[in-house]
Amino acid sequence: MSSTTRSSPTSAAARPAAVESPPGVAQPSQGYDGAGPFPAEAEEPTAPRGLGDRLYVTVTAVIVVAPFLGLGLAGWLLWGSLIHPADVLLAFVLYLVTGLGVTVGFHRGLTHGGYRSGRPVRVALAVAGSLSFQGDVIGWVATHRRHHAFTDRPGDPHSPYRYGTHLRGQLRGLVHAHVGWLFRNDPTSARRYAPDLLADRDIRAVSRAFPALCVVTLVLPFAAGWAIGGTWQRALTALLWAGLVRIALLHHVTWSVNSLCHMIGRRPFRTRRHDRATNLWPLALLSFGESWHNLHHADPTSARHGVDRGQIDPSAAVIRLLERVGWVYDVRWPTPDRVTARRT
Repeated sequence: MSSTTRSSPTSAAARPAAVESPPGVAQPSQGYDGAGPFPAEAEEPTAPRGLGDRLYVTVTAVIVVAPFLGLGLAGWLLWGSLIHPADVLLAFVLYLVTGLGVTVGFHRGLTHGGYRSGRPVRVALAVAGSLSFQGDVIGWVATHRRHHAFTDRPGDPHSPYRYGTHLRGQLRGLVHAHVGWLFRNDPTSARRYAPDLLADRDIRAVSRAFPALCVVTLVLPFAAGWAIGGTWQRALTALLWAGLVRIALLHHVTWSVNSLCHMIGRRPFRTRRHDRATNLWPLALLSFGESWHNLHHADPTSARHGVDRGQIDPSAAVIRLLERVGWVYDVRWPTPDRVTARRT
């Protein structure tokens, strides 16, 4: 996945690493049987020891917990009152922008090379995805490529099968896959999994700007609420609903793809050994088509995940629109033969 500072991170060289392990990365334990806990990884991680570890856990806790507390505060404020229509509209718009930044930009574009794009579109989508509060773009992509290299096997950073397939292990694994893995401080090497993005000057700049973009994603609704309502109370309600609640909802939808979409749903397409990715239709709209996860794992570079009749895929529709106006090209649309070849 290597590239020069000006070349697209979705070049042909970038695509294979989304499926296979990059050179120099150890393969998962060959002794794993798909049922037991991951070898040498089933124990709880040791307590943070250094200042850097404590800082990591603290920052992660703020990013994960603060938006969730916003949900609780929103419910309390909503009791006996109404949400301002402007707050709902702002939340909807920012959910669309940041969610599509993750799905179209971070995921289908930068991670898997489902299409190629010029510099302005690539940067704009990377910025939009960064406003989701889900981590810097290079770290996000590296972690997801690692997930594909070791799906549901030792080495997968957020498999729900980490603790085995018995009931207790599954419940523990579900929590781990949904949010617990964020607190393990198990870093993924960007040099191994995202060298193309490290070589891209623009993407490096967006990655470094992540803390500032976290501030921006909260300042935007606050400022819009103030401009619309003219009072600090309206600014705060906009911050609550279009800021914290919007972030929390997108967080848990994204994490549900990691957890629920590997445990519940249908598997009409073949995936690699131990890979249990599923299609989960109730999440399709909220996840912008990401919950058609089984096809995605069967064909990771496909720009469309929902390929069967009735499978709504808003992210694919956006990519199609961008293709028609000439902003993206070399789109990897699924062909009937390719889809048929992957059916079970």
